[in-house]
Amino acid sequence: MSKPVVALVGRPNVGKSTLFNRLAQSRLAVVDDIPGTTRDRLMAEADWIGYVFDIIDTGGIDPTQVSAGKQIAPLSIGSSDFINEIRIQAEIAMEEADAILFVTDVQNGVTPADQEIAQILRQKQRKLEGKLWPPVIMVVNKCENQSSLTEAYQFYELGMGDPFPISALHGRGTGDMLDALVDTFKSWVEEQEEDDSVKISIVGKPNVGKSTLLNRLTGKQRAIVSPIAGTTRDAIDTRISYHGIDITLIDTAGIRRRGKIDPGVEKYSVIRSIQAIRRSDVALLMIDAVKGITAQDTHVAGYILDEWKSAVVLVNKWDAIEKDTYTIEDFTWHVRSELNFMDYVPVLFISAQTGRRIDQVLPTALQVQEERLARLSTGKLNRLLRNATDQHPAPSKAGRHLKIYYGAQVTINPPTFVLHVNDPELVHFTYLRFLENRIREEYPFIGTPIRIMLRGRKESDD
Repeated sequence: MSKPVVALVGRPNVGKSTLFNRLAQSRLAVVDDIPGTTRDRLMAEADWIGYVFDIIDTGGIDPTQVSAGKQIAPLSIGSSDFINEIRIQAEIAMEEADAILFVTDVQNGVTPADQEIAQILRQKQRKLEGKLWPPVIMVVNKCENQSSLTEAYQFYELGMGDPFPISALHGRGTGDMLDALVDTFKSWVEEQEEDDSVKISIVGKPNVGKSTLLNRLTGKQRAIVSPIAGTTRDAIDTRISYHGIDITLIDTAGIRRRGKIDPGVEKYSVIRSIQAIRRSDVALLMIDAVKGITAQDTHVAGYILDEWKSAVVLVNKWDAIEKDTYTIEDFTWHVRSELNFMDYVPVLFISAQTGRRIDQVLPTALQVQEERLARLSTGKLNRLLRNATDQHPAPSKAGRHLKIYYGAQVTINPPTFVLHVNDPELVHFTYLRFLENRIREEYPFIGTPIRIMLRGRKESDD
């Protein structure tokens, strides 16, 4: 099920990043009193009364600083260079959002910038089933005391509905704001049908052949194919049936290395690509055979692993490579070496352009999905753990030795194991990797990450 996307928009220095951090319960955004500090959107997951949604922080919009594409009256030293970019990013977020938190601050009152932003928001809204979409929640930040709560009502003049006075710094009033926010998308979240199709995302750096592969797999021109990097801006879902199995193919915009991401629409494409990975069960990571493994490829692989998704590596444009007897073997070793943190994934050598080995892509992805749902019995797991610790005991710390009492697979999707030990701090990550490799010897869990969690237990409880 897809999650609603909530964008935080407003002029600079109203506290959007502080509110973002509170909603995300983290310190992901840079918080600074200097206007224009937040220049890139950040996305994080938030949860309120059981409703999960993604929030996007944006750079502040100040329409008064932009006239016919030219900078005028710089907001502050060092920030004027970024105002056009920030505005573009925020406008894209507005167009893609399912709800918007329009953040202002009571200390400065209603400013000309607030009035123009309200006008922009009204222009972006559209009628959908008799309601304005996306809905906008009027947020008045920095209401730290009773007098500021009274002053918040001046924001009615913006014509954006009831203002919600809050203090993002202290959390005051955010509950009522979140109640109103969730009410805007609660009904359509509840009405969404559960989708039991196998979701397969196609990811990779720009211009690696993702859209061409999608068209091959679907047998029709579903996505625009162009040699210009960045043609696919959003995730594109295509539903197909393969031997009676429902599959949702998700084509995505290419993810570039952070320093190579262009301003504006392409940055939002990265966020949409990450969302596509989150929604998928299996990610097809496409690599350009001509260019080999690049930093961008390992960057995308890291996103897949961060989300605990299964993967298949597709080495595309294999038809353009001069080959000998050992070419595939050598390139496979290269992939395993560069993506050593995902050495469990299958590697296919394909040509999306000519169709070579395309018939192997979906069967391999479905096999990987089955592995994602596999279980290892408790008996087998504990015999494996005993043999592993007998052959290679964990190193001691300060004279103390690790004891693994027993383990069990507690869930699937991805396979997750809990090991009950005397002290989790005695376990080094290299020993966890050793245990993971031993588990994979018993059951390989092809293409699928496995989680190993530790639970401390006193010896007296044994």
